[in-house]
Amino acid sequence: MCNNKLELAALIDHTLLRSDAATDDIIRLCVEAKAYGFATVCVNPCYVSRAAKELASSPVKVCTVVGFPLGAATSATKAFEAAEAVRNGAAELDVVINVGFLKGGLLKQVKSDLMDVVASARSENKDTLIKVILETCLLTNSEKIEASRLAIETGANFVKTSTGWGRSGATVADVALLKKATDNKVGVKASGGIRDLAAIRNMLAAGADRIGTSSGPAIVNEL
Repeated sequence: MCNNKLELAALIDHTLLRSDAATDDIIRLCVEAKAYGFATVCVNPCYVSRAAKELASSPVKVCTVVGFPLGAATSATKAFEAAEAVRNGAAELDVVINVGFLKGGLLKQVKSDLMDVVASARSENKDTLIKVILETCLLTNSEKIEASRLAIETGANFVKTSTGWGRSGATVADVALLKKATDNKVGVKASGGIRDLAAIRNMLAAGADRIGTSSGPAIVNEL
C-alpha cells in the first residue's frame, strides 16, 4: 500500500498550524509542498493569502481551518471566517464542529452551525471542499456516528478525526468507525499524531482517504 512516493504525497495535507509559525515558515511549507506534490498546505487563516500566492502556479491547493481549535465561536463568526478564507484563496476548509453542542444533545444547533459555514463558503466558490473536524478524543462512539451523519447532511466532503490540539489524535479504531458510519458518502481524514510511514499505512488500511500531518517530507522519504 502506497509504495509510490507521488501517490502517497497526493494523500497528505502538509500542515503547519503552530501559533508561532512565521512567514518564512509558510514559504518553506509551500516550497516543500510543491517539491513533494502534497494535496494541500494547511495553514492558519492569516496565511491563506500568502500561501495562495506561493502556490499560484502549482496544483497544490490551500487549506485552512475554521473555528479552530475549539469550534466554539458563534455561527456568524465561523461563517464569516469561512467566506473570507475562500476569498483569500483557500480551496479547502477544515471546520471544527461545536463539540459542546454535540455533547449537550443540541443536534439542530450543530447542524445549523455547519450549514451556515458550508453555505457561506460556497457562496464564494461553489467548489469549496469542506472537512468537518469531530475531535474524536472527546466523543463517545455514538456521538462520532451522530456527528458523521450531520456532516453528511450539511453537504460536507469529509469528516476528520482531530484538530491535533486535543488530548489525543487519530486512532485506527476511530478511522474505521468513521469509515463505516459514513458509508463512503464522504471521505475520512485522519489527523493528529501521525508522524511516520507505518502510522499512515495503518490509517489508510482502516479507511482513511486523506492524511493531515506536519511530518510529510520525512514520511515520504521513508519510502
